[in-house]
Amino acid sequence: MKIVHQALCLGLLMLPLAAQARPITYPGGWSLMTMNDMDVNSAEVYYTPDPNYSIGWRHDYWRDPKANMDAAQLNYLLKRWNNPGSQGNLYLKSGAGFAYEDGESQAAVYAGVAADWEDRRYYVSYSNEFLTAGDIYKKASHTARVGIAPYKGDSGDLHTWLMLQADYDHYRDNEFSVTPLVRLFKGTTLGEVGVNLDGGVYFHLMKTF
Repeated sequence: MKIVHQALCLGLLMLPLAAQARPITYPGGWSLMTMNDMDVNSAEVYYTPDPNYSIGWRHDYWRDPKANMDAAQLNYLLKRWNNPGSQGNLYLKSGAGFAYEDGESQAAVYAGVAADWEDRRYYVSYSNEFLTAGDIYKKASHTARVGIAPYKGDSGDLHTWLMLQADYDHYRDNEFSVTPLVRLFKGTTLGEVGVNLDGGVYFHLMKTF
């Protein structure tokens, strides 16, 4: 039964429907991810021992106040909705570690939820994150996306999504931003690139193996 479950999870991963930047892959799978925008450079690595959760490490470099964070992270699948031709997911993402700036280090903790729904044509998602690292850094962010695929590709094709992302962070000067972006997916590699309306570049790359 376990082998069947693993094979099913792997099959879902390879479908265009499931070809998204999700924090949990198939059992035994690894994910490498980097994300860069106006506020942060982030690198993450995750291992999925079970279809319901993954564990990993995250490193952030915050441009303002030029500080770093290293943290262990747990991603947990709270709920999945599998419907004919569509899928929805709800995740809990939390972590703890240390932030450091100019030789000073303080404990850092964070938590948030991420939800998405998609079929082969449309995509919507919402995520938030609440982070505190003492006097070094604080974050209370919300991100929402809508997307459309201009064509329906088959398994193994290059899949394209046109998306619009809105971000809000209570603690940032540029509290609200809008970023048009393009998502490309082929095989086990996903890339995103966009430029927000303030001129900031957004780049995201994820590889699963």
